[in-house]
Amino acid sequence: MKTVWKKLRFLSVLLVFVLTLEVCWTAAFSLTSLVHFRIGGQLPDLVRFLTDATLGLLICAGGLAVLSRIAFPRHIAGFQALIEAMRKLSRGDFNVNLHLKAEEDGQFGQIVQSFNEMASKLKALEDMRQEFISNVSHEIQSPLSSISGFARALRSDRLSAEERSRYLDIIETESKRLSRLSDNLLKLAALESEHPPFKPERCRLDRQLREAVLACEPQWLDKSLHMDVELEEVEIVADPELMSQVWGNLLHNAIKFTPEGGTIGVRLRLSKEAAEVCVSDTGLGIGEEDLQRIFERFHKADTARNRAGGGSGLGLAIAKKIIDLHRGSIAVRSKPGKGTVFTVRLPLGH
Repeated sequence: MKTVWKKLRFLSVLLVFVLTLEVCWTAAFSLTSLVHFRIGGQLPDLVRFLTDATLGLLICAGGLAVLSRIAFPRHIAGFQALIEAMRKLSRGDFNVNLHLKAEEDGQFGQIVQSFNEMASKLKALEDMRQEFISNVSHEIQSPLSSISGFARALRSDRLSAEERSRYLDIIETESKRLSRLSDNLLKLAALESEHPPFKPERCRLDRQLREAVLACEPQWLDKSLHMDVELEEVEIVADPELMSQVWGNLLHNAIKFTPEGGTIGVRLRLSKEAAEVCVSDTGLGIGEEDLQRIFERFHKADTARNRAGGGSGLGLAIAKKIIDLHRGSIAVRSKPGKGTVFTVRLPLGH
């Protein structure tokens, strides 16, 4: 029934349009005939046809303009407001919002709602960009201030050899921190590009996890941590280099925030045609508020992800981008003082 109604509406609009053109060209023909009669003489047929056509179109356009202003005055005002809002948007002002009146429904109302949604999303993106720039500037400024301060201190002749060595160690540590930040920013930019580095291949996930645990051995042995590893034999299709960054990040975080003598668990099992990896620890844990933002760039929880740990707050953001690239998922469970569990699910890709 709706389809029939739409067809009837289309045909009626077409009929009115054709009749309007007929009236306009008739009026144009009458005007030109009157002019010819007044001035005398006869124009060539082609010139007269072009004159009638042009005059008819002008009459039609003028009539439609007058009719639209009489019949749809609120829509004209609405389109003017929409154009002005678009101009503000083009100048970088994203705080624009068109108010939809009660009588403005139908297609124009949908246009207004779509524009408001677009402006809202653009504002959110701009806020994220500003926050990202602010965070990057802060992260860079902190180590630069340390390097600059201790470099000036090294100019003093009254420093002992032990103090000089300690200052140089701090400068080296902060330089490495800057290097890691730069490297992580480049990785994040590459992962968010139109063509991210992604070279999937068939690989044994259990072997990859075991290699990641062994690569961290000096760190967990230094803190006397117990590694509880249980890995089923699982084969998936993934990018081994990218996934090794995920496991390395999760393990380093677990080691960093677990006190001496604690336990870190690494589990791998098949679950509903997917590989499920759980990395758990008995560390400081994360508060409920911070759990909501744990995968955001530069976010650091007050308790667990503090600046003393030396992280940039980009590791988990990079890990999530990599897992999203593999069409997987990552979730976190944690309570302050009771440890944290990260669960990664990856499709097998067979």
